[in-house]
Amino acid sequence: MSDNAETQRIEPNALTCQPPAINPDYVQGWRFGAVLATLLLINAVSQIDRILPYILAEAIKTDLSLSDTQIGLMTGIAFAVCYTLLSLPLARQADRGSPRMVLLTCLLVWSAMTAMGGMAASFVFLALTRFGVAFGEAGAIPSGHAIIARIIRPDRRGLAIGLFSMGIPLGTMVGFAAGGAIGDSLGWRTALIGAGALGGLVAVLAYLVIPPTPRIAQAATKPEPFLASSLRLLSVPAFRWLVIAGVALGFASAPFYAFSAPFLIRTHGFTASEVGMSFGLLQGLMGIIGTLVGGRGFDRAVRSGTGRVLGPPAVLFLVSSVTVTAALFTPVGWVAILLFVPTMLAFAFLLPWAFGAAHLVAGPGKQAMASSLVMIASGLLGPALAPLMVGMISDATTEAQIPNGLGLGLLIVPVACVLSAIACLIANRRIADLIRKT
Repeated sequence: MSDNAETQRIEPNALTCQPPAINPDYVQGWRFGAVLATLLLINAVSQIDRILPYILAEAIKTDLSLSDTQIGLMTGIAFAVCYTLLSLPLARQADRGSPRMVLLTCLLVWSAMTAMGGMAASFVFLALTRFGVAFGEAGAIPSGHAIIARIIRPDRRGLAIGLFSMGIPLGTMVGFAAGGAIGDSLGWRTALIGAGALGGLVAVLAYLVIPPTPRIAQAATKPEPFLASSLRLLSVPAFRWLVIAGVALGFASAPFYAFSAPFLIRTHGFTASEVGMSFGLLQGLMGIIGTLVGGRGFDRAVRSGTGRVLGPPAVLFLVSSVTVTAALFTPVGWVAILLFVPTMLAFAFLLPWAFGAAHLVAGPGKQAMASSLVMIASGLLGPALAPLMVGMISDATTEAQIPNGLGLGLLIVPVACVLSAIACLIANRRIADLIRKT
């Protein structure tokens, strides 16, 4: 089979809950596990490269004489703008061409730029390397989802998306734990260069394991323009509320990951290694539980035929809004870390539900585009603005000698969690209505 293989048969729309089509292009047996393990590893490497500046922020700040506002810019706008603006065209290419080649190219680009970040001698150069990392990572999730949509049976895609998404918490765990330890012992530059080299090795493995993907059958008529196709999907109320939930999620997750480590280090006196081990390991554990349970739960929700596929993550976000607020004001460091746990779980648990719901609404041949639009929603405004807002609040309160300024800035997180829950509940009802009409 090659990347220009014969077009695959399109399975029935999952919204109708019909049985999956028998398709020889679907991987089976050991190849199924090998492909998913490799995709998980790619996603983990992507997250490691994204998360390293968070745990290394204090060392980078000291070495390059940066402010919290500059840290917010580096971890926010410098990454988010490029990441989200390129996500949709790369998703379009993955849908219409070879998602395998898109993924491999992106992996090589972001790995090289991560390594170059370790050579930065100024804020400007470091910010430019983050643009480069974002350029590569913009295509990772859409192309990964497109590969899953083409070579994984429809009734196993919730599990597949859950396993693929598990790379995010695993990468967060390794990034925090190994990044903190390497940063303390060998320096932040070594951590970034080593992560870039790891990505190059994973690219070779991916080339050998992931098979060429069959092309989606194209209509005889001229394909709908890129922008028009996106706007058509956004015109569906169910999908529009998914996008709104994604926007709120971005305002919750971006500052949580950008400033949780600095908060624990400054407020409770932990070292980077201690935060990396405790916060990172808990994040990894919650991520594994969240994505696997979430993926299986989503599959069961789809098989039920009710269309109610977003209720459980909405409830978990409401719980996490309470616990993360308590974490920002508790005087005991280990209690703060434990109170962060429900929020870690909520972010991971939502992934297979949100992406799976987006694929249901979008239909066959548009899964990468649907994933990209959800990524843009969660990855543009929130990551671009929320860390910057937290950094500015922290700088302003520190100058005014107000205690716990970083904790006050991080109150953005619980507010956004509540808004995410509300949007998920509305989307849940809209998707159920859509299925009843199908």
